[in-house]
Amino acid sequence: MTTGTAEQHARHVVLPIEGMTCAACVSTVTNALAGVSGVSGVVVNLASETAAVTFAPSEHGITAMRDAVRSVGYGIAEENAVLTVPGLADAEMAKALESRLAAVDGVLGATSNLAAEQLVLTLVPGAVAPATLRDAAATAGFSGAYVTGADAMSAELERLSRRAEIRGFRNRAAFGIAVAAVIMLLMVVPAVERALGMAWLNVVALVLATPVQFGAARQIYASAWSALRHRTSNMNTLIALGSSTAYFYSAAVTLSGSTIGSGHTYFDTSTAIIALVLFGRLLEARAKGSASDAIRALIGMQPQTARVTRNGEEQDLPASDVVPGDVVIIRPGERIPVDGVVTDGTTSIDESMLTGESIPVEKAVGDVVFGGSVNASGSISIEATKVGSATAIAQIIRMVQEAQGSRAPVQRLADTVAAYFVPGVLTIAAVTFLAWWQFGPEPALNTAMLNAIAVLIIACPCALGLATPTAVMVGAGAGARHGVLVRGAEALERAHKLDIVVFDKTGTLTQGKPQVTDVLAREVSEDALLALAAAVEMQSEHPLAAAVVQAARDRGIAHQRATNFQSAPGLGVRGTVDVDSITVGGFGLVREAGITLGGTAESAARVLAERGRTPLIVLRNDAVIGILGVADTVRGESAEAVAALQKMGLEVGMLSGDVRPVAVSIGDQLGIERVMAEVLPGAKAAEIERLQRAGKRIAMVGDGVNDAPALTQADVGIAIGSGTDAALEAADIALMTSDVRLTGAAVRLSRATMRTIRQNLGWAFGYNLLLIPVAGGVLHLVFGDGGVPEAWRWALGEHGFLNPMLAAFAMAFSSVSVVSNSLRLKGWMP
Repeated sequence: MTTGTAEQHARHVVLPIEGMTCAACVSTVTNALAGVSGVSGVVVNLASETAAVTFAPSEHGITAMRDAVRSVGYGIAEENAVLTVPGLADAEMAKALESRLAAVDGVLGATSNLAAEQLVLTLVPGAVAPATLRDAAATAGFSGAYVTGADAMSAELERLSRRAEIRGFRNRAAFGIAVAAVIMLLMVVPAVERALGMAWLNVVALVLATPVQFGAARQIYASAWSALRHRTSNMNTLIALGSSTAYFYSAAVTLSGSTIGSGHTYFDTSTAIIALVLFGRLLEARAKGSASDAIRALIGMQPQTARVTRNGEEQDLPASDVVPGDVVIIRPGERIPVDGVVTDGTTSIDESMLTGESIPVEKAVGDVVFGGSVNASGSISIEATKVGSATAIAQIIRMVQEAQGSRAPVQRLADTVAAYFVPGVLTIAAVTFLAWWQFGPEPALNTAMLNAIAVLIIACPCALGLATPTAVMVGAGAGARHGVLVRGAEALERAHKLDIVVFDKTGTLTQGKPQVTDVLAREVSEDALLALAAAVEMQSEHPLAAAVVQAARDRGIAHQRATNFQSAPGLGVRGTVDVDSITVGGFGLVREAGITLGGTAESAARVLAERGRTPLIVLRNDAVIGILGVADTVRGESAEAVAALQKMGLEVGMLSGDVRPVAVSIGDQLGIERVMAEVLPGAKAAEIERLQRAGKRIAMVGDGVNDAPALTQADVGIAIGSGTDAALEAADIALMTSDVRLTGAAVRLSRATMRTIRQNLGWAFGYNLLLIPVAGGVLHLVFGDGGVPEAWRWALGEHGFLNPMLAAFAMAFSSVSVVSNSLRLKGWMP
């Protein structure tokens, strides 16, 4: 199999991963998935807790991925769907159907309910389409099966909102904080010690601390133990080791009757560490849930039911059961479930979910409507054209998910550091313990232990792991809300380094709807000239050809259909009308044919070009019989878009197939100095490459099929919303409207996101580089015994040693600060 064939048949799936807490977890999961046979690409994202996997389809590929993730101590989330199977009444048939469905890759289990004629399926979220389940049932002889009660959407919304996770952290954190507060009060109130005695007070503290240590912190221990079994380490390893050291030391002192070390116990420290860590994770989960607001809003825009007319009857069906050709009825106020064409009625549609524009768009018979948009007024009927994953809203969701789950190149440094971070911290903690045990102030054992605990607890690989993906996640979501869809984090990063933004002219800076403005006939009448030109141009798909045909139609001119039609892209067209060879094209076609225009004709063409018209020269049997002047109107917002980019320090260029005078005229109107004229469609990519060879980083903005190679060649390809599917597919960034001002918005989004990433990374690295040495006791070397200023003694004591509880507090808020900083991007506006 060739590489191209392999890529063509490769499958892409986004798996929700459970149990990841830091960058070390990301590395472990990445390696596990990369080791699965057939997997060609893995991108694991800590912020969204997902793994985007590209793999060659196989019988049990997704199941193998789940097993690989489980083998290293993590999990993949599951969801349930209900397959209703009319006629399922026999146990043997049900068993056969269960086996058939269980063989579908991504189906983890199937349980039948004969009374309800249903099967409850356990699935990997997003891995199995409803159509796949229906087809599997059909091959088993149940052609009427349909998916009902599928909770894929609600399960994904639940996962993204993190409600269950937040609830669990809140309960455990509240319990831990309450117990820690009680233990601290018991330790500081003299009357309690006098009443119970220190020995019994320690016993009470032990009884209170134990459920916190092994109940509230059970997930921390489970993760640390799993990592240990698989010979890795993670953030939970540090927390479990630090809090356990304080707890087990204190338990040993309590149970031995205070014969170890100084006899002091640290149950307050162990419980406070757990409580603060859980509280920090509660805040972090809330912040992550907020970071997913954009994608949750998009998912929530997909209606789950549709009112379809079949066999003359209206019936409500799951939206997943709608097929192309179905007639769907949409009442006022309802969301449109699929993409389609209006067949009856008029209305206004709120398409803000697609374009970011809040003004409703008027729709009538023949107009296209999009799934997820809101029918604001009248009742309409539409014929479904795209359903399920092919709808515009589904593709937007997919693009946003891919962007949010992608990895930016700037993250590589953090990933490299994270791979060595936890082992490095463990080493530093061990050295800290040994150093202070030998050379520290008395009681040396307690001093060494508390400093080692502080090092273990204060270290925060979470901040490193979250610095980049949270900013990308929020930035991509903010862009989507305003009509800027970013395909991946790499494009988002490249866009902030651009030097030149190059626009295609026709359809991008101009309306793409040219009109014939001048008819200069020679030897024939104007109507005859238009009739001959239209006879040839009617077979071309070029916008200029459409303008000629429309001009003939507007004048009521009847024309033939040319035979022997030939097209030379970027030059012109040729055909036979009656017995005459008719050629319509620009200067390039005339030059290539070796035809001399003559002084008068050439002068007229030059005058048209200087006035911003595209001259189309019409020849009959290679003799000039006239010239048509065609003009394309510049978009009203183009000049503003160009000026905004130039104000941002970017150079703006324009690519055009027009002769140079026409292109320069358009460039002058827009304030563009770098005009690349007479560029044939196939040469656009070469023109971009020429600029790149000069050391420039280029963004290409276009809308047509012939722009796709240039969009791919550019450092950042930007397709506008009126563009073709080929252009949108080739682009790194898609603008959901034809408003070219969004080009500048895309660059501003990139700059804002990268600025946030740099701030996050600066904080994450600075935090660890500064506070790990402080936790290790380096300030004791500065202040010495008793030299700590009074204002700092609440944190550093008399000897300059950081209180482990404050270390836990700092660690808990370090990752929260990174996520919170990223959340500022939610307020980004174009």
